[in-house]
Amino acid sequence: MTRLEPGDAAPDFTLNDQDGSPVTLSDLRGSRVVVYFYPAAMTPGCTTQACDFRDSLDALAAQGIRVLGVSPDEPAKLKKFQERDGLTFTLLSDPEKKVLTEWGAYGEKKNYGKVVQGVIRSTVVVDAEGVVELARYNVKAAGHVARLRRDLGIDEA
Repeated sequence: MTRLEPGDAAPDFTLNDQDGSPVTLSDLRGSRVVVYFYPAAMTPGCTTQACDFRDSLDALAAQGIRVLGVSPDEPAKLKKFQERDGLTFTLLSDPEKKVLTEWGAYGEKKNYGKVVQGVIRSTVVVDAEGVVELARYNVKAAGHVARLRRDLGIDEA
């Protein structure tokens, strides 16, 4: 499985957001973008992680960073997730797992000691020119956003 590394060009993509509108990564050039991949909307770990991003959004935005969450969920489920948890960033739908796979966030992983195929909780930071600045795979939901902020030199709010 291919994983992105700092210095790689971030593969471009267009995915539908929670409202069914297309979002293209290259349209966001000029801004740094956190693209994070999670297994399923409205599950405990994914909710923890999404709410941590929501709560850090002001600090990230102050550094010119946008957040995109990507999962295999359909837009209607993403919309419910966004509304239920007051998520104020874009959620993207990748039901064919094409972007998840291309970005190294889908493949073999261990789940309760068994090797399974699935979404690998991952976060990639793309710089303003579309180049990977940081890539983390197999991250834990709890505490991940705080570690990411430390790695990026963003003070706690």
